[in-house]
Amino acid sequence: MNKLKYVLAVCTFIIFCILWTTYETPFIQAFDRGASDLLYGNKFITPFHHLGETKFIFAITIITLIMIWIRKKDYRLMVFVIFSVGGGYGLYQLLKRIIERPRPDIVDQFSTFSFPSGHAVHGLVYLFTIAYVFNLFFTSKSASLIVWITAIILTLFIGISRITEARHFASDVIAGWLLGYSWFILCLWWYDGNGYFVRLRNNTET
Repeated sequence: MNKLKYVLAVCTFIIFCILWTTYETPFIQAFDRGASDLLYGNKFITPFHHLGETKFIFAITIITLIMIWIRKKDYRLMVFVIFSVGGGYGLYQLLKRIIERPRPDIVDQFSTFSFPSGHAVHGLVYLFTIAYVFNLFFTSKSASLIVWITAIILTLFIGISRITEARHFASDVIAGWLLGYSWFILCLWWYDGNGYFVRLRNNTET
């Protein structure tokens, strides 16, 4: 396995922690205002928030689990998907309650907390998880590239849609992407590591 993604996951988690401790500073607040002025009301990006809704994500996850069960009977992979998507949901919900950052001040704003953006965290985690699973089905490098590019673009649009609606600050969204990537790679490390030890045991037994 390429170790670069694990190093990157550590870096993204560190930057997430930095944003956590600095989102009230004038620099981050100025950044949030600038992003809001630039993106607020964008009618093309706003509808992408539907792809990051919890019910939609869990529905797609269930379909993915069924596909894995039918095509591969890989129960370890199914656990990875549940751990990644389900655990990611629980993680950001917990952090919202710990950090308790208020959302942007607009009419009819949600009553839940703002940091990190759940759409950004969960959107990245489920799209990257699905992309990883699909690449286990495909052998074509071009298909693999298309799947990953699509996942990345949709992840960006889902996160940015929360800024266009003023449901989140830009720093919430960036923090969500950072945390989501770190969590996904942590789950992938568990899956790959577990697979390595299973293969090692099988080779030893034979």
